[in-house]
Amino acid sequence: MNQQTSTVQVESLPVQTGDCSNARVAWIEACWHQDIVSQARHAFIAGMGERGMAQDQIDIIEVPGSLEIPLQTKLLAKTGKYDVIVGAGLIVDGGIYRHDFVARTVLDAMMQVSLDSEIPVLSVVLTPHHFHDGSEHHDFFFNHFSKKGAEAANACAKTLGNMQRLKRQTG
Repeated sequence: MNQQTSTVQVESLPVQTGDCSNARVAWIEACWHQDIVSQARHAFIAGMGERGMAQDQIDIIEVPGSLEIPLQTKLLAKTGKYDVIVGAGLIVDGGIYRHDFVARTVLDAMMQVSLDSEIPVLSVVLTPHHFHDGSEHHDFFFNHFSKKGAEAANACAKTLGNMQRLKRQTG
């Protein structure tokens, strides 16, 4: 079989961090395994603070579990109050339901809200293949959620930068 390869030149735009000082963010946090999930919130708030966002610019909304994140995301997006919405949760295999199904449902719905509302929705919803309540897994994910919160702050700042640049370009 004869295949031709063509190269398409695409202008690369550098990702820039946005001005976070006037932005408003909603942080939605599932309460299952909240001692672990809250580590992401702490790291996110600290990371946004380093980028000029005051803590009172971040609204914290708790929901019972990760399945409740998408509806809360949609309701918050409808207000038009937020520049970015972040959902955080830990979906584990509890033996009662398929955690992979729950994770896919949550993430697909969050993405759909983002596409429909045109408000960026970021995810810190994690789904480990194996999780047990022993100290080894607890400690690993406790620390891992801190890393993910810092990554979410970085993604949020870059997303704000992209949105601000687009707004300047389109007037």
